[in-house]
Amino acid sequence: MYRMIGADGREYGPISAEQLRQWIGQGRADASTRVLAEGASEWKPLGSLPEFSMLFAAPNPAPAPTPVPIAPSVFPEQSVQVRKTNGFAIAGLVTGIFSISFGLCCCYGLPFNVAGMVFSIIAIGQINSHPERYDGKSIAIIGIVLCGLSLLIAIGLLFLGIGSAFWDSTSHHGYRL
Repeated sequence: MYRMIGADGREYGPISAEQLRQWIGQGRADASTRVLAEGASEWKPLGSLPEFSMLFAAPNPAPAPTPVPIAPSVFPEQSVQVRKTNGFAIAGLVTGIFSISFGLCCCYGLPFNVAGMVFSIIAIGQINSHPERYDGKSIAIIGIVLCGLSLLIAIGLLFLGIGSAFWDSTSHHGYRL
């Protein structure tokens, strides 16, 4: 019995010698594939093991074929799933950008800063719940920062407007002679 490290960097096995010979024939393993024989203490290239070296002898040296990853159906519990960027994280970033740009020119960035904050928080929750499925935590964090900055600008502009209105109302109530 053998253990091997596949092209995807994962460890597979225990695998019988016959199964390993089939994988060599199918191109799933090559002479440089690292294996650990049962009872051995160190990993070795498959081509250096005497029981498999004859399978790699070629009259003309040819470039080594690109190893094909082991099919997920062989080991369903170790299937590889491609992570995708979370949609809420992208929405949070886009609305964060809108909230900053609209926050500087009109409407205090509303409703984009609130919606972007909600999208980004949902995204971080989903990414933390399923890290094997989702990517994009940094995008969600940037969305939160942009939306938070937009909210701070909106609050500052609101207080500035209230303060200037108060200042104008108090300065015009002076005494007349």
